[in-house]
Amino acid sequence: MTATDERSHPAFEDEFQATIDADQRIEPRDWMPEAYRKTLIRQIAQHAHSEIIGMQPEGNWIGRAPSLRRKAILLAKVQDEAGHGMYLYAAAETLGVDREELTEKLIESKQKYSSIFNYPTLTYADVGVIGWLVDGAAICNQVPLCRCSYGPYARAMVRICKEESFHQRQGYELLLAMVNGTPAQKAMVQESVDRWWWPSLMMFGPADGDSPNTQQSMAWNIKRHTNDELRQRFVDMTVPQAEALGVTLPDPDLRWNDERQAHDFGEPDWSEFKAVISGAGPTNAQRIAHRRRAHESGAWVREAARVYADKQAAKKREVTA
Repeated sequence: MTATDERSHPAFEDEFQATIDADQRIEPRDWMPEAYRKTLIRQIAQHAHSEIIGMQPEGNWIGRAPSLRRKAILLAKVQDEAGHGMYLYAAAETLGVDREELTEKLIESKQKYSSIFNYPTLTYADVGVIGWLVDGAAICNQVPLCRCSYGPYARAMVRICKEESFHQRQGYELLLAMVNGTPAQKAMVQESVDRWWWPSLMMFGPADGDSPNTQQSMAWNIKRHTNDELRQRFVDMTVPQAEALGVTLPDPDLRWNDERQAHDFGEPDWSEFKAVISGAGPTNAQRIAHRRRAHESGAWVREAARVYADKQAAKKREVTA
């Protein structure tokens, strides 16, 4: 069981802070402030939900991918995302919550997931652009989490980041094939980039001045960089990749700044961001409804697993009696 404020004592608080100050890891049996535990549950649950909901936009194209090779690649990626969700739910469980409880909160819209997954995948080019931009943004966000102060979360992120990096390269490879194909294929890629660029920038969360959790999360070494720092890193990484693809990023304010040695870029539409995370995005209702149906359809599997576990436990008791 996770140690929290039930054993609160200045000595425990000092030990916790010393661990944070030494840039070492907090483990599940270590004492931790209740606020630290709740912050981790919120962040890890949101991350897990994002992986599970994120299967839907690309899963929409598995049956319509243009070749067996492309179907296999996409199917493997969607399976990876399911695995990421399971790793993260397992990490959250070390904090004293149950994944069934987290799932219920998701389908009742009591916990959030990444805003990016509330946009529809309208063309096959979206599969490549999601791999390039969305997974690229995820990598910028998640690589620093490999050094998160909470051990189970940090360790889960090591494998997740390796797989996300591969997903990003897969997406870029698909786009490279399309932009070197027919004019219609190249135009399809550009249209997709136009739709996904700004939502990708919003993935990093609100501007630093409007982010209520960043300061404390950084003090606890849960986060290592602010939202705006990560957004800047993503833009600087993506611009040369866009040039290599021959596509234009839809930002008239995007330009290199010699003085900052970084790119200047425009401001996302934060009113759109707030609407999407509040449940008013293009596919919010669709995503949650689909997840709810899947959860309800799988009830018999969970029940069968419980019955089997109970029988195995009963047999074990008989043997040891």
